[in-house]
Amino acid sequence: MLKQGKMIILSGSSGSGKTTISNFLLSTIPSLQFSISCTTRPIRPCEIHKKDYFFLSNNEFINKINNHHFIEWEEVYPKLFYGTLKQEILRIWNSNYHVLFDVDVKGAINLKTKYPHNSLSIFLMVNSIKILENRLINRNSENYYKIYIRLKKAKIEYNLSKFFDIVLMNLDLFITKQKIFKIVSNFLFN
Repeated sequence: MLKQGKMIILSGSSGSGKTTISNFLLSTIPSLQFSISCTTRPIRPCEIHKKDYFFLSNNEFINKINNHHFIEWEEVYPKLFYGTLKQEILRIWNSNYHVLFDVDVKGAINLKTKYPHNSLSIFLMVNSIKILENRLINRNSENYYKIYIRLKKAKIEYNLSKFFDIVLMNLDLFITKQKIFKIVSNFLFN
């Protein structure tokens, strides 16, 4: 018997701090469990298949699209897909946890549209594209052309922040963690 829980949908531009904040929430709120997304991008050195993402080939991803396995998916960059498996949400809810998503902006909007009553969507942002650029450069995981593409996309994503329940400025990590803990706890437990 499926027990439908709540959803925390965390999103923002590359470099906004989604992964850091997701890890913080998972470590401080035991009733949350991370929804592992699928992607066709290459695995980064610090990542683990089936923990950080399900890393798929383009053919595997397209096969899952054709077989209706995704609750949402996007071609986020040309030939670079991300998506959320229906089975992931069911796995988490059937284990009596609430779902934490760390997804791209359009994926977040799609999830919020499909689950408007039991989800809270949070858009993380910083106050300048230069800060995003510095964070992406310091991450040292992509060449400058890929960083340029991510920054160009960030300008569009900022305009989509109006579709989120909450927009949270992530300038000071300590303060952001305090604020998001309170926001998420209030949503889950009140």
